[in-house]
Amino acid sequence: MNRLLKSMLITCITIGFSVNNLSAQEAWEELAEQLIDEEGGEVFQWENNFEELSELRENPININTATKEQLERFPFLSDKLIENILYYLYKYGPMLSENELWMIEDINRQTIRCLQPFICFKHTEKEEYKPTLKQVLKYGKQELSTRVDMPFYTKSGYKLHTKEELKKNPNKQYLGYGYYHSLRYSFHYRDKIYLGLTAEKDAGEPFFAGQNRKGYDFYSPYLFIRNMGRIKSLAIGNYRLSYGYGLVINTDFGMGKTATLSTLGNKNRGIRKHSSTDEYNYFQGAAASYKLSKRWTTDAFYSYRKMDGIVNNRFITSLKKDGYHRLYREFEKKNMITNQVIGSNLNYNGKYCELGLTAVYNVFNKPLNPDLKPYNKFYPRGKDFYNVGGDYKFFWKHFSFLGETAIDKSGAVATMNMLSYSPKGGTQLIVMNRYYDAKYQSIYGRSIGEGSSVQNESGFYIGLETKLLRYIRMTCYGDFFYFPWKKYLVSEPGTKGFDGLIQLSYSPTYQLEMFIRYRYKNKKKDFTAEDKIKQTIPYIQQKCRYQLNYSLKDKLLLKTIADYVRVNYRNRSASTGFLLSQSAGYKFNDLPFQCDISCVWFNTDDYDSRLTIYEKNVLYAFSMPSFYYEGTRLAINVRYELNKHIMVQAKYGMTHYLNRDVIGSALEAIDGSTKGDLYLQLRMKF
Repeated sequence: MNRLLKSMLITCITIGFSVNNLSAQEAWEELAEQLIDEEGGEVFQWENNFEELSELRENPININTATKEQLERFPFLSDKLIENILYYLYKYGPMLSENELWMIEDINRQTIRCLQPFICFKHTEKEEYKPTLKQVLKYGKQELSTRVDMPFYTKSGYKLHTKEELKKNPNKQYLGYGYYHSLRYSFHYRDKIYLGLTAEKDAGEPFFAGQNRKGYDFYSPYLFIRNMGRIKSLAIGNYRLSYGYGLVINTDFGMGKTATLSTLGNKNRGIRKHSSTDEYNYFQGAAASYKLSKRWTTDAFYSYRKMDGIVNNRFITSLKKDGYHRLYREFEKKNMITNQVIGSNLNYNGKYCELGLTAVYNVFNKPLNPDLKPYNKFYPRGKDFYNVGGDYKFFWKHFSFLGETAIDKSGAVATMNMLSYSPKGGTQLIVMNRYYDAKYQSIYGRSIGEGSSVQNESGFYIGLETKLLRYIRMTCYGDFFYFPWKKYLVSEPGTKGFDGLIQLSYSPTYQLEMFIRYRYKNKKKDFTAEDKIKQTIPYIQQKCRYQLNYSLKDKLLLKTIADYVRVNYRNRSASTGFLLSQSAGYKFNDLPFQCDISCVWFNTDDYDSRLTIYEKNVLYAFSMPSFYYEGTRLAINVRYELNKHIMVQAKYGMTHYLNRDVIGSALEAIDGSTKGDLYLQLRMKF
């Protein structure tokens, strides 16, 4: 295709389609809501990835010079689509505008909407092989942002008590004020050098006082270098690691079973900086990735960090992962444990196959020995652990076979294997099998599954994504799983279950999109009847959502959501919930101002029938509140850019319950039926 014909096609596409900046900005945020495990298992991983995507939105990548590694940073791009993008650039040259994305094979409207906020279309420039310090300092960009969350209510933990009361129970009152505060500084030079510091104080934690004289409760410094000669990546300070498909190590983002099928088998991508406020899922030390040759890469890493936990005599009985230090009893668990991790990865990236080998050695300063319960018999125990895993991916025409097999120090095995068929036209058929031995132990392992760890589970998954009609797309899957040993709240071994989903999407124009989704899950749980006899019986959860998105003239974005949930134990009464949500976003053309408003009405029988939706928050923050009982929610989010250097953003959210006089419980209890919060953020670029 010559450049003239290409330009004519682009013109035709431009007439039929227009990429809406406002709706495109929301697309990837909305994708997070759809892909998150509805029981909350994937939330922490999305917080890390959300922060990185927020950075990329502020500093878009030039698609015409993008490398495979850069495109792999987008979780919504499949390996096949990345290949198609690079092939298009190789064959036809630089893209002229976003409308040319439509000419890439197998790309769809949703993917374009997700990708558009993170890319730009510039002429290709000759990259500096080794930038000098003078160039880095001259052309580097700096950013400083601060965020404060202020509540308009008083929780029980902030009420003042007498000295006599606190002497009897010092954990009746939080040690700090009820506001949240964070500070971020970052410096980056192109896509090569990143340097920064993130500091955070959670609500209730002391600030430059009491148990915390160092100011913020959590500091995360990092230096990250990418693509400098043979060094693919170098991290010093705090960083994250993910290799293969997560059976050995994964502290990064995971899509989970609810992912779109085209991205379900995406491989984890090695070393990344840790600049978010997550206080558990990171390593501290150094990690490097070195390019041995065109096809071969080797990584090495070492981490030494202090962790929170309970130490009883000479054993570690539990690891504390929430990062809160608001009470004396929480400070007693702070930095009680030291953890060292050392390991390496060898990777081969060939034309028809990808191979990887990962080895990790993990040691604590004291033996890990949780209090023995029926469900945790095979939880990790001991002072040191090591895992070795091999991952693989083979390509042949429209087929791909991928997976990973890992072994721990006791010889227990975990394996996940997937066969994918992807003919032209965007159709995807996947068959996947997983087997995680009940005795397999990996401290930082995390992969696709029904449970929260790579242990005590096997399953068979089949999924299909295809176009039914011109504007209608179907996504469906069925997952059959089995737990050989007991689990938390499941006192019977050998339980099994099923998780299924079907979604129909209709998108006749770029301005209008809707879908309806139904999800059914059946898994066994313990149930205690009125006669106090405990049984392990099927627990059935059914959820249905209808969503309509409409954008108008690149200014207004409307989103309507209707949710329904029904949960019950088999042959028992059901708990149901309803939710209606309407949101609107407006972006002014003549003013650097954007406003988002959302209103929610919800009515559920209890906590079990709670419903969750995504709610737009300030920059770098991820918000996905759950709603239960009966009430309404109003959230207003405004963003104003004074100039190209200063941006101010504010969000006010208020939840009012119609059938509650107390919100929450224990120290988090709020007297009253209404709670409101104000989030303020200031960002400066220089």
